Amino acid sequence: MRRRELLAGLAGVVAVRPLAAGAQNGVPVIGFLSSASPDLHASLLQAFREGLRETGYVEGRNVAIEYRWANGQNERLPALAAELVSREVSVIAAPGSTPAVLAAKEATATIPIVFQVGIDPVAAGLVASLARRAATSPA
Repeated sequence: MRRRELLAGLAGVVAVRPLAAGAQNGVPVIGFLSSASPDLHASLLQAFREGLRETGYVEGRNVAIEYRWANGQNERLPALAAELVSREVSVIAAPGSTPAVLAAKEATATIPIVFQVGIDPVAAGLVASLARRAATSPA
């Protein structure tokens, strides 16, 4: 999945779930889960924020982001994912980290998870198939 597809999916989920219980003052909250550290992924964060801006979301203005970093300690990911779930974020973004995606998937079956990995997501057990579903608004 390319960056634009990742961000389009993320923007779609945030647009559909803007008033989740975890929303801060009516602003959707994105949970960002990474196995790395912010220092190592400064360019990823810059691209992430830029992509959000391209889709109309600006951190601190109309979207909030809760960051959780494992700092290379993947054993911390389940607890970090559980924190994001307890905050009732609108969506969890786990770009570039299979262990982070797996931890998020284990932590929730209700919060959408948007991810980008370099492996086959079906073979890794991240998704059941590569079939696309149309996003629907809650009734």
